[in-house]
Amino acid sequence: MDYPATAKWYDRRDSVFVEFCVEDSKDVHVNFDRSKMDFSCVSGTDNIKQQNTVELFGEIDPKESKHRRTDRSVLCCLRKAETGKSWPRLTKDKTKCNWLSVDFNNWKDWEDDSDEDLSSFDKFSEMMNSMGGDDLPDLDGADDEVFFLHIHIVLFLCGPYIMPYFLFEEILIK
Repeated sequence: MDYPATAKWYDRRDSVFVEFCVEDSKDVHVNFDRSKMDFSCVSGTDNIKQQNTVELFGEIDPKESKHRRTDRSVLCCLRKAETGKSWPRLTKDKTKCNWLSVDFNNWKDWEDDSDEDLSSFDKFSEMMNSMGGDDLPDLDGADDEVFFLHIHIVLFLCGPYIMPYFLFEEILIK
């Protein structure tokens, strides 16, 4: 009897990644078609046969799609036929598959990203890197209002991010 392998997936601008979580897999077979993928293997010390067929949300380029086996999993990179279009789910059907979940550790909301537009955290990091020691306020005899104005500007530019304590402490020490 074949059992479905547990899998996690995430979306990128030009590819979709699916990781089948199978340890000590043997006889791994992955077949890519324009609108579906088939996965099968024998896994574990008990030689459990696992098989998944996935009708995909969108079309892929089967010739550019690849897979890689490790001791703990099989990672599939499905190259999208139409890059730049997000997939809200992996499967064509909206029904929930109990063996499939979103890989939130690798998920990234790339739709709103642009190369020119830096996030608030990137702006904060860039500003902190560009600040030399001479630009920091001198606390010996410096006007406290100016110092706290600098801190408020930094915190304002951070947006939802809070300045890490070690950076704040470093500014206070200097």
